[in-house]
Amino acid sequence: MKVLVAIKRVIDPYVKVRVKNDGSGVETNNVKMAMNPFCEIAVEEAVRLKEAGTVEEVVVVSVGEASCQEQLRTALALGADRAIHIEAETGLEPLTVAKVLQSVMEKEQPGLVLMGKQSIDSDNNQVAQMLSALTGRPQGTFASNVTIDGDTVTVTREVDGGLETLQLMLPAIISTDLRLNEPRYASLPNIMKAKKKPMEQLMLADFGVDASQHQEVLNVVPPPERQGGVRVASVSELVDKLKNEAKVI
Repeated sequence: MKVLVAIKRVIDPYVKVRVKNDGSGVETNNVKMAMNPFCEIAVEEAVRLKEAGTVEEVVVVSVGEASCQEQLRTALALGADRAIHIEAETGLEPLTVAKVLQSVMEKEQPGLVLMGKQSIDSDNNQVAQMLSALTGRPQGTFASNVTIDGDTVTVTREVDGGLETLQLMLPAIISTDLRLNEPRYASLPNIMKAKKKPMEQLMLADFGVDASQHQEVLNVVPPPERQGGVRVASVSELVDKLKNEAKVI
């Protein structure tokens, strides 16, 4: 079985994000970039399935500017077999990405599609659900456990009330949550081997997908600076401030 893993290039989660002076977005020039953390979990799960003998091939795909190849090489170093880079402008809307992935699925015919439940930049949490609707494939979102048995996959997913277990017929689409696994670090030998693994390069225009924007960002502002605390003299004064100023009791 083949697994297709979609990944995204985002600002490194450990970097402090700065808003541009004109308020049009966040600063990405000379900023460290990385693979979206949820996507790393998806890659790790695919590689583990391959190591267990359940999966024969792991293919990673990314839609974005040329610099996305860096993250694709990282995924190859983590254990993926080959990569597909679809060059496009950044800031694509989730539906556009889902339509591109639909075309990739039609070409690759994977038995399973894995992706992070959301990206930490746009935070939309929409591509997996949209891809499922476009392809008519069953979906398991927010997966914290994935088990494949023959033609079915059992997904344990996190919901507001606790955990929910779904059994899906393959091929299926799964989005990964934080508690699914802990991604490994790429070793130096694997990083060197990744440079020789195949990477197919395509253009967004090859898919005939309308990439026009239907949403407009009006303004981006940083969160308000955190105010310093105050020292209170007694418990009664603390309770009074919590009740009348913080409005928590």
